[in-house]
Amino acid sequence: MAKKTFFITGANSGFGLAIASAAIQTGHTVIGTVRFETSRAALGRSLPAMRTVMCDVTEFDRVPDVVAQAEKEHGPVDVLINNAGYGHEGVLEESPLEEMRRQFDVNVFGAVAVAKAFLPKFRERRRGFIVNVTSMGGMITMPGIAYYCGSKFALQGISEVMRSEMAPFGVRVTAVCPGSFRTDWA
Repeated sequence: MAKKTFFITGANSGFGLAIASAAIQTGHTVIGTVRFETSRAALGRSLPAMRTVMCDVTEFDRVPDVVAQAEKEHGPVDVLINNAGYGHEGVLEESPLEEMRRQFDVNVFGAVAVAKAFLPKFRERRRGFIVNVTSMGGMITMPGIAYYCGSKFALQGISEVMRSEMAPFGVRVTAVCPGSFRTDWA
C-alpha cells in the first residue's frame, strides 16, 4: 500500500487517537489537530511521530489557513478524517438552545469547514478521501442526547451529498457510524 498523509481532527483522544496511532504504525504520515497546547505536549510524549497542529474547528475563518500551512509544511494531504466532536447529554426540554448551537458548531459546522478547506485541493488533484465520523446516533435516535443525534444526522446527510458532488472529481467521501464505545465524547 502506498504511504498516505492523513489530517485528523480531534487527534488527541478517542477515535482520532486510535486512527492516528494505527496509521502511524502502518507507515503513514499523520497531521493531528488539537485545541490546547497541553494536548499537543501530551501527544508529543505518547505519539511522537504525529505532527500536531493547533486548530479549533469552530474558528471557521482560521481553518483554511491551518490546512494551507499543514500542507505547506508536510506535503499534500491524501485523507481527511473529520473526527473532532463531542456529545451533549440532557433532556431536550431542559437543555439550553446555546448548547445545541455549540453542539452543531463543533460536530457539523466544524467538520464542514475543514472539508471545505480540503475540497478544492482534492478536486484539483483529482483524488482524496474524506471520512466524516458520525455515529449510530446519526441513524437512530436515543432519549437524552437529542442535540447530539441531530448533529450527527446532519453530518450524515451532508456526507451523502458531498459524496455525490465530489465523485466526478475522483474524491471519495464516506461517513463512519460507530456504535457505543468508551471514549471521552461527553
